[in-house]
Amino acid sequence: MKRVIVGLSGGVDSSVAAYLLKEQGYEVIGLFMKNWHDDSVTISDECPWLDDSNDAMLVADKLGIPFQTVDLSEQYKERIVDYMFDEYQKGRTPNPDVLCNREIKFDVFMKIALDLGADYVATGHYCRKGTLQKDGEEIYQLLAGVDGNKDQSYFLCQLSQEQLSKALFPIGELTKPQVREIATKLDLVTAEKKDSQGLCFIGKVRLPEFLQQKLKPKEGVIVEIPQAIDVYKQETPEFNSEEEKLQYLSRKIEYSITDGKVVGKHQGAHYFTKGQRKGLAVGGTAEPLFVIDTNVDDNIIYTGQGKSHPGLLKKALFVNNDELHWIREDLALNVDETMKVKARIRYRQPLQEAILHKVDGGLYVEFEAAQSAITEGQFVAWYLNDELVGSGVIS
Repeated sequence: MKRVIVGLSGGVDSSVAAYLLKEQGYEVIGLFMKNWHDDSVTISDECPWLDDSNDAMLVADKLGIPFQTVDLSEQYKERIVDYMFDEYQKGRTPNPDVLCNREIKFDVFMKIALDLGADYVATGHYCRKGTLQKDGEEIYQLLAGVDGNKDQSYFLCQLSQEQLSKALFPIGELTKPQVREIATKLDLVTAEKKDSQGLCFIGKVRLPEFLQQKLKPKEGVIVEIPQAIDVYKQETPEFNSEEEKLQYLSRKIEYSITDGKVVGKHQGAHYFTKGQRKGLAVGGTAEPLFVIDTNVDDNIIYTGQGKSHPGLLKKALFVNNDELHWIREDLALNVDETMKVKARIRYRQPLQEAILHKVDGGLYVEFEAAQSAITEGQFVAWYLNDELVGSGVIS
């Protein structure tokens, strides 16, 4: 009998995942990961991880499976929290959930599971795993979940063949309503529980307050850039090569304070991210202001009015070689090769038509339509049909 260790998070998805595996005849063990215990930054007195671990324990009890808790807060702090602070300090916007899957759930946690004699690790993600044979080798595929509304393949975009080989996603074939229905039938305590918000496992943390522990507030100005400045009106130059064109399309426009007018103050450019609308506290504009760029060195936030401000839109992005990752290593592009894909630059974004161009230093992703708020530090993931084949950090 194959042994599976399920990451029970205290939510409905992992509860049902555990039940389904048991039904399929696996020997199932539930493991709750405790990743955080600094209660000074959770929003209220409620201690989310205590409630969650309690719920996970009740579910395990109900399903009649063994249960234990592992404390991964040290590794979590090292690999996720410190990375976040570091990225924000550089003026990039990290995605802790993607990292948490790569570094914690499918690395630290997986190693613990394998040490406990597990054949597989399972999670409550809405995605599926496929297998195919190629040149006599088994290749694993990461496929979108059946529930288009809840597909979470994006969060697993950094997994490797090795990690996928040991992973199971029992609820990938189901929709969220079906999952809740199963939980209700079984009378699981998590059946009606709201989906968790906030960082992976930190609970309900307010990001600015969380960041303020390490990144000290410092006052700076908010500058509004008008749509009509010269830099947006430039004629597109003639290009000698495809790569030159892509370089131009993905370039970062450098703004200076003289390009616009000062419209307010902020408490630290590193708390803001491109495309952000909330938290600027500047009123009186015809259309809402969006962050179009932050400069953490000079501590300035550049903003523009309205969703279609040219400072928000871009047709291409670049990924450096060292931040480029192929789940399907067999499909990795060589220099000068291209691939037609569908891509997304954030979770829940509908897939966009795009072309990948491999160059010496990395990979360009060129979109058919201009994309809003392409943000450095976030992940771009690309798909062939419903298979996520690769991803990278936007540079």
